[in-house]
Parts: sequence; structure tokens; C-alpha cells
Amino acid sequence: MEKFVITIGRQFGSGGLDVGRMLSDSLKVKCYDKELLAMAAKESGLCQEIFENHDEKPTNSFLYSLVMDTYSVSGYTSAPFLDMPLNHKVFLAQFETIKKLAENESCIIVGRCADYALAEHLNCLNVFIHADKEFRINHIMDTFHLSHDKAADMIHKTDKKRASYYNYYSSKKWGDARSYHLTLDSSHLGLEGCCEMILNYMDIRKKNLHK
Repeated sequence: MEKFVITIGRQFGSGGLDVGRMLSDSLKVKCYDKELLAMAAKESGLCQEIFENHDEKPTNSFLYSLVMDTYSVSGYTSAPFLDMPLNHKVFLAQFETIKKLAENESCIIVGRCADYALAEHLNCLNVFIHADKEFRINHIMDTFHLSHDKAADMIHKTDKKRASYYNYYSSKKWGDARSYHLTLDSSHLGLEGCCEMILNYMDIRKKNLHK
């Protein structure tokens, strides 16, 4: 079977990770979320705690295109990489880990600009999961045992960080339907419904490719 990757962008509290895990069970492939941090840390030689502290957080440092130009010389051991701001090191290490995963196995990757990292991948499906605010607040209240106001505040801050991170590094707009193949509303479809829709989309796309 040809290797494939499903990337999942998600609003906080929409259940995107849960959908990823459901797909993992259905398709018998791994779902990567925070596991990517440990893998990238091992590959780059940086401490895993650094990755956790910088995970999907925005930056105001110099232009990413400049970083990519200097990084492309000779990887992690090159002077440009060693001299680079820490947040760029973290992003690039994750970027490389995502690309290696996609080369070696079929998998599902949640967040972390995976759709951008795999822009050249021929068999990659990019999905974004969103939901009504009250649905997300209730989900976060149940998950983290928070009050309504604290859950709402957590959602606002997390979404803001994710959007800033994605928009900065990918030069696209987080949550914009044009950035993805498929966008789904989990508050209307339910998590199982989102999983079913993604599987159906994969089947339809496969049929169209072989016409």
C-alpha cells in the first residue's frame, strides 16, 4: 500500500487529537502529537524540555526564509544552525522530523505546521477540525476540570498562539479553508462523524486518482 499522511490542524477543544487517534485505530497507523517533540529532540541533540517550552508558540524573530536559506547548508552541525535563535532551532528540528516520518511510514500528524512541512508530499491529506465555541468550552471544562470562564480563556490563548505560530512559519492563514483539503465542524458532525468523513474523503480521492 502506498504511504500516506493525514495532517490535522485544530482549534483548541475541537477534539482534533481525538479524531486523529480514531483514525489511527481505523487505519492501523500511528498518530503523532507530542511524541514529535521527543523525536525531534533526539534527532537534533537539544533537550526535550526546550521543545515542550516552545511547542506551537509564535515568534517575532527574523524572517523564516532567511533561516531556511542558512539552514540548508549542512544541517544541525552547521554554524548557521548553531547560531540560530532557539525557537527557530525547535521549529526546524520538528520540520525535519515530520518529513522523515512521512518518508518512512504512513501516519497521522497533529498540528505543528505538518501540512506546510509536507507541502511536496504526493499523498498527504490536510484536515482542519473546528467547532462552535460552547462545544469547545464544554470539552475543555470536562477534560481539564475548569470553570466556564477559565476554559474560555484557555481556548482564546491557545488558539491565538497556534494561529500566530502557523501564520508565521507557513505564510498561510491558520483555519482558512484554502489552506486545507478538508475542514470539518466537530460540534455538528461529532468526533466519530469527522473520522468517518475523512475516511470517505480518502476513498473518493483514491478513486479519482485512479480514473
